[in-house]
Amino acid sequence: MSRTGLIVEGGGLRGLFASGVLDVFMDNSIEFPYVNAVSFGSVNAFSYISKQRGRTKKIMDDYINDPRYMGFGNLLKEGNLFGTEFVYKTVPDFLNVFDMETFRKSKTRFHITATDCRTGKPAYFEKSDLEKEELLEALRASSSLPFISKMVPIRGGLYLDGGLADSIPVKKAMEEGYRKNIIVLTRDRSYRKSPGKFRGMIKWAYRKYPNVAEAMITRYRRYNETLDFIDELETKGDALVIRPEKGIKTGRLERDLEKLDRIYSHGVEKTVNLLNEIKEFMK
Repeated sequence: MSRTGLIVEGGGLRGLFASGVLDVFMDNSIEFPYVNAVSFGSVNAFSYISKQRGRTKKIMDDYINDPRYMGFGNLLKEGNLFGTEFVYKTVPDFLNVFDMETFRKSKTRFHITATDCRTGKPAYFEKSDLEKEELLEALRASSSLPFISKMVPIRGGLYLDGGLADSIPVKKAMEEGYRKNIIVLTRDRSYRKSPGKFRGMIKWAYRKYPNVAEAMITRYRRYNETLDFIDELETKGDALVIRPEKGIKTGRLERDLEKLDRIYSHGVEKTVNLLNEIKEFMK
């Protein structure tokens, strides 16, 4: 492995673009000493580190329209749109078994990024520090979108989606010593996030946790600043960015399997076309 880090953005079901990218990495034995991933990006990274090619895509194909996986019944019953028991226990333990042994044996350092609801700051859970159940809880926390998910308790803290505090944790990777990074984004180059329109609702809904409310409201600013920083890194040759082309669109909670297949296939095609550049970058 080179000294190049890998950063994987989330973005809900748009993250199937990254699923395609990471499957091509597996096809070509491209490994990294360090991975930092957020939200659905963490879902992708789990299967990548466990070397289970196609696993994330298969789960989406099989269960995205299963109400046990995602449905308003779950939201009413347990406060989570994504069914906690089904998604984080039934699927990885029985239906599409997660290879925890290979995941644990991997030499890749892995940070799962979540947001601390009490401070509004990012929390980076490291693979080697967590037991199996805690790992899955960190994954759930990283992917728990506000309003449609409950806060996830881990070791006395409460956490939500990592994208609220640090959507693209490239600066964290650099702090850890990985000065060059491959960054997988799920939006096209022209995208910039706009300020949200529901500040009052956010402040009221999370009035007991004002710091995480503020993180939600100001997220757009940090996100856009990070994209500008990534542009600078690209210019210097310190980052290689893999992202979809403009016009490739899918919703955060998309259920149309044809659309999901297109975004996944686009990630595969884009990465195959960049393979020589990727390998040269990692030397």
